[in-house]
Amino acid sequence: MTLESKLTEKQLFDQLVSSLVHSAWVYLGTMKNPLNDKLEEDLEQASIQIDMLDMLYKRMTGNLSDEEEKFFSENIHALKMSYNDQKNNSDESNSDNSNNEEQET
Repeated sequence: MTLESKLTEKQLFDQLVSSLVHSAWVYLGTMKNPLNDKLEEDLEQASIQIDMLDMLYKRMTGNLSDEEEKFFSENIHALKMSYNDQKNNSDESNSDNSNNEEQET
């Protein structure tokens, strides 16, 4: 049984994808969490959101409009680039912290 909705399938699909994209940006710490109005970084959750978007994109290949194809590909690319930057910065700061701890002992 489906609920009555005044939204089209395209609108529902666009909202689903936009929600996943927004969540990924929040987990990357580039947008404030709307629940507490704070920037928070959770790279594991960001990775999951990006992987879900990538999986949807791959499974929808051939079924997307040109506009949807462009939206997916541009957002996934931007999210992956940002994730890699965040991950590298996190790895570098962890490496710097461990080097500083070793020097202090």
